[in-house]
Amino acid sequence: MVRIISALILAVTAVCASAADPLQLVDNPPDRHIVVKGDTLWDISGKFLKQPWRWPEIWQMNRDQIKNPHLIYPGDVVLLDMSSGSPRLRLGKKVGAGTGKLQPTVYSKPIQQVVPSIPPNAIEPFISQPLVIEDGELNTGVKIVAMQEDRMLVGTGDSFYASGIPDAAVEKWHVFRKGKPLKDPGTGKIIAYEAFFLGNARLVKPGEPALLRVSLAKEEIARGDRLIPAPEPEIISYVPHRPEQDVSARVLGIYGGLREGGANSVVALNVGKNDGMEIGHVVALYRKRVSLDVDDSGRRTSTPVPDERYGLAFVFRVFNGVSYALVVESSKAVIVGDTARNP
Repeated sequence: MVRIISALILAVTAVCASAADPLQLVDNPPDRHIVVKGDTLWDISGKFLKQPWRWPEIWQMNRDQIKNPHLIYPGDVVLLDMSSGSPRLRLGKKVGAGTGKLQPTVYSKPIQQVVPSIPPNAIEPFISQPLVIEDGELNTGVKIVAMQEDRMLVGTGDSFYASGIPDAAVEKWHVFRKGKPLKDPGTGKIIAYEAFFLGNARLVKPGEPALLRVSLAKEEIARGDRLIPAPEPEIISYVPHRPEQDVSARVLGIYGGLREGGANSVVALNVGKNDGMEIGHVVALYRKRVSLDVDDSGRRTSTPVPDERYGLAFVFRVFNGVSYALVVESSKAVIVGDTARNP
C-alpha cells in the first residue's frame, strides 16, 4: 500500500483546463501561504481561489508538463503573483528554521514530504481493489471450487482450490463476491455489479484446480467466490480538470450499499471510458427539484424548477461503462439518481 501512496503523490502534475470563465479569487486572499504537513494542492489553492479544483490553471501548467511532477513540500512558501494581470501561484523560498529569513530549500526525504493533489487516504482503499464486475467478467472469472480440509469458510493463512488458473503467469489475486447490481436510474438496465472485496490470495501451485493461500482476509471466504488478477498498482496522475465533452450522468449508487452519502463518500456514475470519462475529471452534482402545489380545484400540480447544484466529485477510477468518484464538496446528502454534469 505504501507503493500506492508513493505513486499517487509522485504523480501529482497539472494540465490546463479548457475554461471559458476567468479564475475568481476569494475575498481578501493572502499574498502568501506557508505549506504545512497535511496540506494538499486542493487545500492550498482554496486559500486563494473560489474554485480550488482549478488549481492547475492558477499554477499555469499545460498539458506538456504532465510528464514533470509538480512537487511542493511542507515549509515551502506559495506566493500569489498578479504581475501579469491574472492570478498565478508560484513558489518562493523556504523559511529557514529558527532564523525567520527566507533561505534556499533543501529536501532530504522528498517522497515522504511531497504535498499531494488530494488526500490519498480518502481513495487509498479503492485504488487496487476490484470495485465493479462488468458483464464479461461474470462468466469467465476464476472461481473457488473447494476448501482446505473440506471447510465451509477460510481466512488468512488458509488454503483453497480454484478453477481457471492453468499456469503461474499470475501469482497475486483479489478475492471478491458479486454484490448488488448497478442499475441505470433512467432505463433500469443493469450496467454492472458492485464487487464485494473479500481479500487477497497468492498462488501456491497452478493446475486444475490450482492451489492458493489466503494472504489477507477482510471477510470470510467461501466456495463459489471469484478471483481476478491483482496487478501492481499503476502510477496514475490525479490531476483535476473539467471534461472536454458534455457530461450528463446519474449517480448509480453510494459505495458500500449506503442509502445516501456526503463529503468523502465514493459514488458510482453511469458513464465510463466509453463515454470519454477519464481519471481526474471533476463533475458538479445536481439535485432535480419539483415544486408541488394544490390548485383551486384541489388537484395537485407540479412545477419543474431549475436543478440545484450542491457539490463536486472527483473521478479517480474508470471502467468501460462506470466511473467512481470521490465527493470532495457537498452541501447536502448525495442520493442515488442525482445528476452529474460539467462543473
